[in-house]
Amino acid sequence: MNSPIKKFDENKEYYFQEGCYIVEVSNSEEDPDVSIVRARVEPSQSTRWHHLVDTTERYVVLEGTGLVEIGDGEATEVMVGDVVIIPSNTRQRITNTGNGDLKFLAICTPRFDPSNYRQD
Repeated sequence: MNSPIKKFDENKEYYFQEGCYIVEVSNSEEDPDVSIVRARVEPSQSTRWHHLVDTTERYVVLEGTGLVEIGDGEATEVMVGDVVIIPSNTRQRITNTGNGDLKFLAICTPRFDPSNYRQD
């Protein structure tokens, strides 16, 4: 394995088709069991309905407030410190309900692979 320390670099942020901005924190073949990104959703914006094939995703809210929708469940408010567990193959989206950016870690197991991403 390369360095066991993955340095966060805000300058590597990019727009992802899901409707949010992403910074890849850790996603490599050397660590296939997990990937971590920092996601950012701008105020009043929602990510697109999507699901991940055979990949469980967890959100850890770092900043802001939002409404998360999982499967056919009701929209649920989330805030700093909340952890959202999204089972594999389950549609999801999140909406920023605050005045500032909604930032969260998205932790995938196994690691995120773009071929597993599907818009619903």
